[in-house]
Amino acid sequence: MRRLLALLLPLLLLVSACSPGSSDPAASAEASVSIPPSNAEVLSSVKVAEQGDGKVPTVTFDKPLAIAAESMALVTPGDGEQVKEGQIVEFREIALNAVTGETLGENFTKESGGKIVLDDMFKQQFPLVFSIFTTAKTDSFIAYGTPGAEATPGTTQAPGQEARAAGLSVFQVKSAEDAPPVVEPLAKPEGDTVTPPAGLPTVKEDDKGTPVITVGDAKAPTELISQDLITGKGAVVAASDAIVANYVGVNFVGGEIFDSSFDTGEPATFSLQKVIPGWTEGLTGKTVGSRVLLVIPQDLAYGEKESGKAKGDLVFVVDILGIAAAQ
Repeated sequence: MRRLLALLLPLLLLVSACSPGSSDPAASAEASVSIPPSNAEVLSSVKVAEQGDGKVPTVTFDKPLAIAAESMALVTPGDGEQVKEGQIVEFREIALNAVTGETLGENFTKESGGKIVLDDMFKQQFPLVFSIFTTAKTDSFIAYGTPGAEATPGTTQAPGQEARAAGLSVFQVKSAEDAPPVVEPLAKPEGDTVTPPAGLPTVKEDDKGTPVITVGDAKAPTELISQDLITGKGAVVAASDAIVANYVGVNFVGGEIFDSSFDTGEPATFSLQKVIPGWTEGLTGKTVGSRVLLVIPQDLAYGEKESGKAKGDLVFVVDILGIAAAQ
């Protein structure tokens, strides 16, 4: 799996599991939420100097930071719009070792940053983060500290963990927009049927409407093939989106099915930042309602490794049924 940042960035990992589409409907604004202390004083020495758009800001602080608990502070107030509850916030991040100051990763220079949705579920799960972000304005810089941890030995139930130094992440709030209204996903692909060019694996539906892939005499892919079988007329999928989709995947060699959402009777929701590169690249720019044939070379799948029964070049049929809320 390839992520925009394949790094242990505290808040990115914290919020990556927060799929608004899977929020507990029982959560409500009226529910009691206890906001933990911000411990802002431990971050008082953190200073940020902007270097311009697309460049990594300079972060300085007194080393080492004595971070003993989750800590959060507004470092530089922004002069943009006030961030509000319920909005989608896009941010950039730099992560550092709070002891040495070493930079561990950043996405200021990347094509896109991270997103969180400040909804009721997020408030329940991450009350301190919610509280600080909703007091900020766009262009603000926010510091977030996490304590270190000692090494732990492995057991028969769980692997051991290496020691981890205290971490510091600095976020810049880039934008805050109202979340779009929730649109129910389609039940099946809808759009214009497309006749694919010759030489590709073929796709037919069985009596249950499940796509059946036959590799046949198709040649092994040397590059990604993303071919519409049905072109939908819905919203365009962005690389940062999460999609609601039905899919079936087979190995190019042998044609064995290794995974299928059709077997569960329910579509799946995937962030395109958390799937194999062939999905991210092959589905970006497609439209809701589309059925897409993906023929993915090994280097854009799982490489030389295997994932369950999936190995080598892969073939998928993906029905894009909707776009979930921001991930």
